Amino acid sequence: MSTIGSSIPPPAATTPDDGGEHTGSAARIPWVEIAWFGALFVILFGTVWLSMMKDWREDESMGHGFFVPLIAGWLTYQNRDEIFGKAINPSLWGLVPVMIGFVLMIVGILGADFFIPRVGLMASLCGIIWTLGGTWTLRRLWFPLFILLFMIRIPLFIYSQVTFKLQLLASMMAEASLGLVGIPVLRDGNILELPSQKLNVVEACSGIRSLMTLSLLSLIYGYYMDEKKWMRWVLFVLSIPLAIVANASRITITGILCEFRKDLAEGFYHSLEGYVIFLVTIVGLVTVHQLVNRFYHHYQTPGAGSAA
Repeated sequence: MSTIGSSIPPPAATTPDDGGEHTGSAARIPWVEIAWFGALFVILFGTVWLSMMKDWREDESMGHGFFVPLIAGWLTYQNRDEIFGKAINPSLWGLVPVMIGFVLMIVGILGADFFIPRVGLMASLCGIIWTLGGTWTLRRLWFPLFILLFMIRIPLFIYSQVTFKLQLLASMMAEASLGLVGIPVLRDGNILELPSQKLNVVEACSGIRSLMTLSLLSLIYGYYMDEKKWMRWVLFVLSIPLAIVANASRITITGILCEFRKDLAEGFYHSLEGYVIFLVTIVGLVTVHQLVNRFYHHYQTPGAGSAA
């Protein structure tokens, strides 16, 4: 560390990266290195980005993908003073995940697999940050990097298993709910036979779209609305049953409307019903947050509130 009054800046860029908290002068932002790595990253993974954008445009369950990079970028921008306010210690260890990511991209493209190249993209991105900013910067940016995972579509073999089970679960819950309100229903797998017609709980009605979107919103909401870091993960976990219940409620309401007017369960009305249910689910997420906070403040030990 330089002495007071010295005109020679500390050699922050040449000190080894120990992975700890940095103290010292403000960082010299390596714009040239960022531009070089950024251009190389865009060129090498350009096809991967284009394939992901195609999924965001064509797959309804991935419609939120367009907003994910913007959200992650905004989170990073808001913490720019903290990130660049400390001396940066680059680490050559970051080149290891960069090369691993490149190999994964090649393997995935040759094997006609969409998921492996996207994992390689994330590995190379983390490696670039590690190389240019060091271990501390990579740790500081772990949350925006985690948010970026939501722009990657789930592998097809996992997606099909999850959606099928969600279809069956939503059908079972809707069957029980319709029975409670006095509407007779006979369920055959994911098909509900009502007195007026049959309801087929197809893949689009599995709730996977609302589940992905709500889980992303729960993390962003917890990040901005609560200082307790563990709260965002609690809300993330609780968003899963919330989305499942909301989807089952949508199917139940559709079944009830079918008994009055069949057209209310189709087209514009069906889509409008989905948006309304999702807004109600967001209100439910906020309510759950308040309940968890009340429970926490009621049962915490003396002095725990100030420590948290």
